[in-house]
Amino acid sequence: MGQHYSHLSAEERGAIMVGKARGESARQLARLLGRSASTISRELARNGHREPAERPRMGRPTLGYDARRAGARARRLARKARRRRKLHRDGVLWPLVRQLLARRWSPQEVSRTLRRQHPDEPAKHVSHETIYTAIYAMPRGELRRELVALLRQHKCARRPRGQGANRRGRMQDLPSIHDRPPEANERLLPGHWEGDFLKGARNRSSVGVLVDRRTLFLKLVKMKGCSAQEALEGFSRAFQGVPPELRQTLTYDQGKEMALYKTLSERTGLSIYFADPRSPWQRGICENTNGLLRQYLPKGTDLSVHSQRALDAIAQEMNLRPRATLGYHCPAEMFMRAMGHDDLAQAIDDALLD
Repeated sequence: MGQHYSHLSAEERGAIMVGKARGESARQLARLLGRSASTISRELARNGHREPAERPRMGRPTLGYDARRAGARARRLARKARRRRKLHRDGVLWPLVRQLLARRWSPQEVSRTLRRQHPDEPAKHVSHETIYTAIYAMPRGELRRELVALLRQHKCARRPRGQGANRRGRMQDLPSIHDRPPEANERLLPGHWEGDFLKGARNRSSVGVLVDRRTLFLKLVKMKGCSAQEALEGFSRAFQGVPPELRQTLTYDQGKEMALYKTLSERTGLSIYFADPRSPWQRGICENTNGLLRQYLPKGTDLSVHSQRALDAIAQEMNLRPRATLGYHCPAEMFMRAMGHDDLAQAIDDALLD
């Protein structure tokens, strides 16, 4: 059961004044009043008390604690009107923030996009911490649950995900990520992809995930199963509409669904490389994308119910979502620029908040 804080009473302030006149310390007074020592120390500090030195300097008076003055100050501050929160439910900014949260944007994505789209309008700027505070400061009820459900983790504490062992077995003599060309490592050019299988309930269904390392452009692939043959067919379909210059490399983990990687490489023209075992940070872009996708494809659900059209709609929404590593531009805009379609890219950016 949590502790309940109450303000100091007039009697407690009187006891503090008497105790300090006797030379008692803050800890002694705290034990006497059943308060925290920090509460007493703050009360003394905010009301100008200074401990007398052994030999006070001439002309420098020693300030004692005055209970009457401290009480008057506390009452004055209690009556003082507090500045209204910038992000309150009746304000003009809240509907816009809530609309963007409903798109499954994170508070940071909302904050930075508003700042980028309205650089000269401070009234439309709000920090991501202010958005979190506005959500969790709401009284418990249906509205609060609805807003928390829009957050990625659906919980107050943002904790790092645990790391588990890779139990899917290993393949031998795989092309190593350490042999990947420098342009793929540095993310200087588009066409270098990361891939993964997003698994459903009891690992009986899956969705293929492909992310361009430079632009963060996402493609989702419906899989009929979790076998290597399904991965081969699904990823081959996904790359059919991608121009050859944007099919350079693909980095994957050592899951057995990539056992036919040589055939996939021949079909698509991709050079395929594999991350080290139990090293998810080597494919950090795909891992982060998987976390975002769990807002749409929750763990423990049957992913086979999603059609390719539904997966395309999810990918489109993700590709229109501003990303921090892109300067809060969206992947669709950056991918269009990579393909030389600057007019389409500008149109996407202009319509970002519509």
